[in-house]
Amino acid sequence: MRTDPDLTFEQNLWQSGFQTIAGLDEAGRGALAGPVAVGAVILPNDTPLLSTLKRVRDSKQMTPLARDSASARIKEVTPLYAVGFSSADEIDSLGIVAATRLAALRALETLSIVPDYLLTDFRLELPELDIFQTALVKGDARCLSIACASVLAKTARDALMRGLDAEHPGYQLGKHKGYGTQAHRLALKRLGYSSIHRKTFSFKK
Repeated sequence: MRTDPDLTFEQNLWQSGFQTIAGLDEAGRGALAGPVAVGAVILPNDTPLLSTLKRVRDSKQMTPLARDSASARIKEVTPLYAVGFSSADEIDSLGIVAATRLAALRALETLSIVPDYLLTDFRLELPELDIFQTALVKGDARCLSIACASVLAKTARDALMRGLDAEHPGYQLGKHKGYGTQAHRLALKRLGYSSIHRKTFSFKK
């Protein structure tokens, strides 16, 4: 039986004295085109959060309409959120792991305050930061802060990809958001790489 993410991790940290806990998650890691995005969200220590953000979960498990609704509700409950990006060129030059971490650092730098604890999805550790942090396996399914970050990263990246669709016609970026669908692979065979494609990423023809 699937359960929605909750505030267990945040509540334990709040009770331990940590006040500003940021959840982080990425979107677009496995895409063939476009940037990777990382969301950062600091939720308030507020009892009604679970009801206000009911049904917020891993963004991949939500419909686009549900994600858009959740994104609006997240932004209503906290002003402390940001999304950072790393471009396809940066992914090609740095590798996807380092580029994703760079996007996470950009998101954190955009926040108006420095969090005193990070809850990140697995593989999104930031060892270069002198901030307490925990990486959680399937964090977006277990931790509400990470799930919120997942939603904001996904909705922001999807909106960006819809805009890039007009600049790079023929690939149908607005539909598949840069992922390796059959339509996208066929377009790549026909048109070749654009300037926003990840040249180091291989795809099945």
